[in-house]
Amino acid sequence: MKNAVCAALALCLCLAACVGVPSPSPSPSALTPSQGAGGSSPSLSPGETQTDKGTETASENPGGDYEGGDDMPKLYYQGHGSFRLTAADGRVIYVDPYAGDGYDLPADIILVTHQHSDHNQINLCAQNPGCRVITNAEALEGGKHNTFDVDGIIIEAVEASNKNHDPRLCVGYIITIDGVKLYAAGDTSKTAGMASFAARGIDYALLPTDGVYNMGLAEAAECAALIGARHNIPIHAKPGALFDRPYAEGFDAPNRLIVEPGEEITLSRA
Repeated sequence: MKNAVCAALALCLCLAACVGVPSPSPSPSALTPSQGAGGSSPSLSPGETQTDKGTETASENPGGDYEGGDDMPKLYYQGHGSFRLTAADGRVIYVDPYAGDGYDLPADIILVTHQHSDHNQINLCAQNPGCRVITNAEALEGGKHNTFDVDGIIIEAVEASNKNHDPRLCVGYIITIDGVKLYAAGDTSKTAGMASFAARGIDYALLPTDGVYNMGLAEAAECAALIGARHNIPIHAKPGALFDRPYAEGFDAPNRLIVEPGEEITLSRA
């Protein structure tokens, strides 16, 4: 009897090993930057931009209209509204820390556009001694949009506003780093100030596109045309997810540049 029981048990174990147990599907919170929220492989490689003339790569100089290289700053997209900038001298800036990974490089500057919990998780960032933290409170101190010079990195607060975001409590930032001018819109829809941005020579505009808490794809594309940046990057594409590549493909803006979570690109200047 004992031998029969052992034989039956061995047979059951063998069958279980052959059939296997299916792996559970990852929950949204388990998404990694390499997966993204869309789950599909990108049609453009990291650092490529879609223009009216076709696909260009940010590291190339097909038209001779901008400079790039190892001495240029880098942008690492963490997902949602969060990204990291690294200057040519190694200084690190985090903007709206919350999503994804890549918070291990100690910060020299941390920027927060507003106090919604998906934009202000400063505690995620390692910090160097003397790290400068600029939030919407400092940016709007004195009832105006302030400008900061942090050892040559210029940070200018600008208007951010829509029905979900009070302009008295929210800002965007125009950041000048190593000669590259980048517009971090924060959470916003079209603002009156955007009409003046074309004259500013902005190199990169990072625009929210979710259409729930911010403007949707069509309005974001309208803003991109108004701002006139050399590269327009859709972010904050899907609430509760790092990114949504298929959705972002609908961003019909000039000089569109899609960067997925976990990708780092070298920035360039005109």
